[in-house]
Amino acid sequence: MLELAILGFLAEEPLHGYQLRHHIAQLSGHARPVSDGSLYPAINRLVNAGLLARQTEPGASAARRHTLSLTDAGRCELLRRLRDANGLDITDSTRYFTVLAFLSHLPDTADQHAVLRRRLEFLEQPASFFHDGDRPLGADDTDDPYRRGMLTIARATSRAERSWLREVLA
Repeated sequence: MLELAILGFLAEEPLHGYQLRHHIAQLSGHARPVSDGSLYPAINRLVNAGLLARQTEPGASAARRHTLSLTDAGRCELLRRLRDANGLDITDSTRYFTVLAFLSHLPDTADQHAVLRRRLEFLEQPASFFHDGDRPLGADDTDDPYRRGMLTIARATSRAERSWLREVLA
């Protein structure tokens, strides 16, 4: 998720590390904060792999700033990761939203729709936070008001997303 977000934001414009961290934090929200201890090693991996270029420029004070930009290889990798999104990139909501945030970078609508179809197929499978054996439990199956709330919210969210996906795919 982190590397995809880095590639995605840098596909839009070159950024300093601080700006990139800010964009990623806004995208991922408070659920998965991004620390410098995660961000900068990921940036270094992508630079070492030839997917990002780092330009050094004078800073406002004595410290120099590094501007990061996407290389041609980085753009190809971004498109590959978007096109091939599957597994947790489809089933984990935060990871899927990262894919969705940059899906418009895929130039082929058929490739975009293939990703959306994988998400729709996942959402159409019976699921729940709670089970009775193998049977997923719904909001009507629990007396616990908080679990019922969780299940009601999840059902409404899933229904809205499925509706949006069907509309986009139509």
